[in-house]
Formats: sequence, structure tokens, C-alpha cells
Amino acid sequence: MSASSDPRPLPLLPARAPASSLGLLAAAAGGLTLVALCDLFSLFAGFRLRAAIDADGGFVTASQQELEAASSLYETAGRYQVIVYLPAAIVFVVWFFRMRRNTGLLAPDQFRRGPGWAVGAWLIPLANLWMPYRIALEMWGAATPLPAEGERYRARTWPVNLWWALFAFSVLFNRYAGTKYKDAETLTEIRDGVVQYMAADVLHIVAAAAAVYFAVRLTAMQRLKAVDGPYRPAVVKDTSA
Repeated sequence: MSASSDPRPLPLLPARAPASSLGLLAAAAGGLTLVALCDLFSLFAGFRLRAAIDADGGFVTASQQELEAASSLYETAGRYQVIVYLPAAIVFVVWFFRMRRNTGLLAPDQFRRGPGWAVGAWLIPLANLWMPYRIALEMWGAATPLPAEGERYRARTWPVNLWWALFAFSVLFNRYAGTKYKDAETLTEIRDGVVQYMAADVLHIVAAAAAVYFAVRLTAMQRLKAVDGPYRPAVVKDTSA
């Protein structure tokens, strides 16, 4: 809180709008889209492997050739997921860091940690399931315009909450599904592991869509506040009636 007598002290805004993050946003959104497409391919391969296992009227029997072909396709889909995920994650974290730096110029008092934590928070085991979410909330608050005179306004943070809930749950569920699939020994256990992996793929796809929406909204909010100023436009009530 400021000690100024001004009831709405002006935050320290940069002299000009922060550097555009549209290029990084496009790259991050493209990477997330590619991740989702690989997950769709994995879903297709999972359906094919499950169908090969359940080929004989629901009984867990299948020819060795069919199983090998379906299993090979499923492993290929898994390799594509790993290959695509890492660069997409790196680009997203770079965008996340840039947005932390830009939103920090708009409202430095909103943040408990320095910009470097926008990268470091993702690298700390266990803490990376919580700390990036806190930073995202701080960025969202910093990019949200302040209420106009006499206006009650509370930032809607559901895009952040939805994205992070889907992301964290998909990561945890994917690890669980991976353990079940790795430990599978019979065809029935393999089929069950594939089904769980398919559910994880669906979660990944929805989480990727939520991440794109969050990134687009946050970038738009940051640019609008940097250009138009810190306050929401006052709502003019029509008194002519």
C-alpha cells in the first residue's frame, strides 16, 4: 500500500508499452497445438491397439502380427509425443518468463518473487506443481486493470484456475497411467494401461486448449493495460430515462 494521500495512487508504468510478446505467443500456441495433435495421434494408436487386443468379440485374443503392428504404431505415437513435448514446453516457459517481466513493469508490487522464478519454478520437483500457478495468478492480477472511481471490480481468474487444474491433473494422471502400462504383463493389463493412457491423452488435449486460451487472454490484457493505462474505463450510466 502507498502512503500517498491519493486514494488511487498511480502504479509505476513504463514510458512506453513493453516489448511485444506476440511472436512468442504464436510460437507457444503453435507448440501446444502440435502437442495436442500428437496426443490425437496417440489416441488413434491407442484405439487401434485396444481393438487388436479385443479383436475376437471382446475376448483378449489377437494374432501376433496384428498385436505387433498395433503396438509398434502406439510406441511410435509415444515417441512423437516425447519429441514434440520438450521444445513446446521450452517455448512456453520462455513466453511465461517474458510475460512475467512485462507484467512486472505494470504492477511490480503484485509479485513476491523476481522474474527468474518464472523459469526456476518449473524446474523444482513437487514445487513445480504449485509455484508456476502462483506466478500465473500474480501476472493475471498485474495485467488486470484497476477499478474505476466508485466501481467494485474483482478479476475473474477462472482461465488461470482451469488451465492449471487440467495441467496438474493431466501430469499426475499420466504418471499413474505410465506406471500401470509399464508394469503390465498380460494382454488384459496392457489393454487397461492403454485405456488409462488414452484418458491421459484426452486430458492433455483439453489442458493444451486451456493453456492457449490463458496465454492469449493474458497477453491481450497486458498489452491493453500497457497502452490504455492502469484503470478500467468508467461505466457511464444512462440517466435520460
